[in-house]
Amino acid sequence: MSALDDGFGGYLVLALIAALAHEPWRWAGLLIGRRIDAEGEVFQWVRAVSTALVAALVARLVLFPAGALDTVPIAIRVGAFACGLGFFLLTGRRVWAAVAFGATLLAAGKLLSG
Repeated sequence: MSALDDGFGGYLVLALIAALAHEPWRWAGLLIGRRIDAEGEVFQWVRAVSTALVAALVARLVLFPAGALDTVPIAIRVGAFACGLGFFLLTGRRVWAAVAFGATLLAAGKLLSG
């Protein structure tokens, strides 16, 4: 019987491989990122591009969902998104609170719609 047969060993190996693949890049980003001027022109451009990509991804998920999200009516998806955005603006731009609020509304809407 090998160490991977107990069920836990396989997860341990996966976690170790993921950490070895991820952590060097994380540390490299930390070291390189210390020298980047957050108010510089290049950083502003990168921020704008990343914001546009996230906005496009959210729009795609709301308007053209796949999988289980496709079973939620579009009115509920758009309503949950709009309420989450409003909550984001009302709570001082707290992303975690807005995402939690919008996701809760989405789940509640799905449960109530059947």
